[in-house]
Amino acid sequence: MKIKDIRVSIHAFKNFVPIINKPIEDDYRIICEIETDDGHVGFGMASRFLWHGVAGIVAHHIAPAIMGMDPRDLELVHARLQPILSERGQMTGINLSASSCVDLALWDLIGKQSGRTVAQLLGGHKDYADAYVTYGFLAYSTDELIEMARRLIGKGHTRLKMLVGSKGGVVEDARRVRMVREAIGDDILLAVDANESLNAENAMRLCPMIQDYNIAWFEDPLRRVDARDLGMLRKRTTIPFSAGQMDGHVLRFREWVEHDAIDIFMPNSMYNGGMTETRRVAHLAQAYNKPLSDAGGGGIWCLHHVAGFRNGTLAEIHLGSEQVEEQMFIDAPKAENGRVAIPNAPGFGVTLNRERLKETLVQKYL
Repeated sequence: MKIKDIRVSIHAFKNFVPIINKPIEDDYRIICEIETDDGHVGFGMASRFLWHGVAGIVAHHIAPAIMGMDPRDLELVHARLQPILSERGQMTGINLSASSCVDLALWDLIGKQSGRTVAQLLGGHKDYADAYVTYGFLAYSTDELIEMARRLIGKGHTRLKMLVGSKGGVVEDARRVRMVREAIGDDILLAVDANESLNAENAMRLCPMIQDYNIAWFEDPLRRVDARDLGMLRKRTTIPFSAGQMDGHVLRFREWVEHDAIDIFMPNSMYNGGMTETRRVAHLAQAYNKPLSDAGGGGIWCLHHVAGFRNGTLAEIHLGSEQVEEQMFIDAPKAENGRVAIPNAPGFGVTLNRERLKETLVQKYL
């Protein structure tokens, strides 16, 4: 089995904040399809940032380098790409996103060729993942936050995540968290996420204001999730910390571990270099007895690593990304009572909606 063709395209999807029907900015996705000489086709994806740059890297630098290779030789593929994507040091930014896009397509291919799901290739611990819902957008008023939480609970969800870092400051953040907790009761898991928006001083102020509300975890509480500051902050609160959605390659996680900075590993295979890199992160998490979750709108891609590894805990359902996947795939998996089943098909188990991709096409490469 040899790679004979690589295609990459950029697509822009529309989605909306539920209840208030406010449009979210266009969600750009870069789709890479890899075809082999025996007729198998796998696809992967990167998301959101510098989409033309990512697609250009795939088309002009990665594709020529791996054409003719066996897609199952993942270590050999990445060894060939390393000096191209990062001559020195650790790959970062769009180099990692481009690698992610291609690597996910390779895993999809390997799964289809072998007749196994990616979750099974990773270890097959479960054929499902319990899920939490990222829903608490800053665009919501407090009443809308509560209303949306109640709607989700009515659908069987028991794990919710809301954003902090509002324009009103940490006092307003704490008030919103308190109001939601009082409205949903103590039996519902509630997490918060700052999306790296707080400086150390404000994060230090916010944690004691909310830690009595039984916060399941605080995700990306600090700008650049600085390992030293995060480790210092973690020692001053009982709230567990999580990180890893945007730059969660294995060396970054090693840095957080060395500073005793996080409790929950949250890699995202669309940004960190792909499922091959997430597998390295998962093994590091196991070595340090840390749970493995996901964040950052990883959808179907991250669902598989949470199910595949025995330390996998929760997969994310992001209300924005969920809308995109419903448009992108004709068979996007749905949560039932807070749990998402791994699709019963090889690879990542989903099928691209070709008609919708024609409508959303921004540019095609190769």
